[in-house]
Amino acid sequence: MSIVTLRIDDRDVAVSSGTTLLAAIRSEGLSVPTLCDLKGVSPVAACRLCLVALEGTEKLQAACVTSVQEGMRVKTNTPQLEEIRRSVIEMLFTEGNHVCAICVANGDCELQDLAVQVGMDHSRLPYRFPKRSVDLSHSRFGLDHNRCILCTRCVRVCDEVEGAHVWDVGWRGEQCQIISGLAEPWGEVQACTDCGKCVEVCPTGALFHKGDNSAEKHGHPERLQALVEARTHQHWQP
Repeated sequence: MSIVTLRIDDRDVAVSSGTTLLAAIRSEGLSVPTLCDLKGVSPVAACRLCLVALEGTEKLQAACVTSVQEGMRVKTNTPQLEEIRRSVIEMLFTEGNHVCAICVANGDCELQDLAVQVGMDHSRLPYRFPKRSVDLSHSRFGLDHNRCILCTRCVRVCDEVEGAHVWDVGWRGEQCQIISGLAEPWGEVQACTDCGKCVEVCPTGALFHKGDNSAEKHGHPERLQALVEARTHQHWQP
């Protein structure tokens, strides 16, 4: 495999060809914010938080789906990128109903953490307060559409790791939402194996264990890593 050299934030970097910009950035101990990225499943560039600037083009690129090229010059942190990232976080908060104080993921929420990281202590945009439902039809888990940010982690982990294909994205525009089965109540979807992988990878409080109260949802990175390793070594059966 050939080696590609590029420059990231005034650092000379050498990585294998086919490496994504996101992986190259992280290999240097640098970071860009992400919400949809999840190790072990395919990238989709849904959240647009990992946008970076490339010399020679005005078009910003999503680092998670852009492969490195010889001689690239990449900027990961510019005033323009900082403003875009804050705006994206603001839109996620105002487009849904994220009341952190009463959320099961309060204190262990990636969206909340990124709001702090980008300096969003208030929104410059009006809150929409959409009317969204909560699906409690499953015996063990719940789905709160109010807190869903459409990162599609649940869709990809259920498809690519568990092989159950329970989740998908339905409808378009402001009506777009995660659906189970053919837009059936989650508890009625026979394909669901009750594994809870979708709950483990949800970055917010959209998917949760029934019985969790405010600030009681906690991630288990060691369990997620085991899932990733199982997929990498093809121990799982779709």
